[in-house]
Amino acid sequence: AMPRVAIIGLGGTGSYVLDLLAKTPIREIHLFDGDTFLQHNAFRTPGAASLDTLQRRISKVTYLQEIYSKIHKGIIVHEDYLHEDNLDGLQRFDFVFLCIDKGNAKKPIIETLQARNTPFIDVGMGVDVVEGSGELIGICRVTACTTEKRNHIKKRISLSEAENDNIYARNIQIADLNALNAALAVIKWKKLCGFYQDMEREHHSTYTINVNQLTSEELA
Repeated sequence: AMPRVAIIGLGGTGSYVLDLLAKTPIREIHLFDGDTFLQHNAFRTPGAASLDTLQRRISKVTYLQEIYSKIHKGIIVHEDYLHEDNLDGLQRFDFVFLCIDKGNAKKPIIETLQARNTPFIDVGMGVDVVEGSGELIGICRVTACTTEKRNHIKKRISLSEAENDNIYARNIQIADLNALNAALAVIKWKKLCGFYQDMEREHHSTYTINVNQLTSEELA
């Protein structure tokens, strides 16, 4: 049977994950996000949102469903955040992409997925400003958890309250990093599916901008 996949968090990176998944023959793509689609989201999301669309103040997931239903029939929206009271719905997924920046919100989700042996990929991005030059530095991270390898999650994914995220909030023109982070995550998923060959079987990978370095760690 074709898999059912969930994307939790449809911000910059999650919306690019959707863009790539919508072009694959999976049965269903479930979108979980309680946010309204606002101007700053439009600059981090694939495509081009019109002023009319922004003025409708619809949810992010409804906006994305309207677009991607043109190419994929199985896009299902959930206009809410996942928290301890509504995690039961996670049991029906074959794979989950976790694209939220708040570590404390991830904790119950990750614990639930691990308890059910549901494989997932968690993405993350850290961006900072170099004092003096004003240039941005940053790292994109892709961490996979599968039945083969899962003992690295606590070490590799921060489950505490997100650190001060003001740089990311102010500098909205980094959709390229969102797109790269999403592409690396989807490539890893396609390796896990047997679509691409996977010789390293890494479960943790980082791309560091200023030294142009891509790492493979936590090999299974």
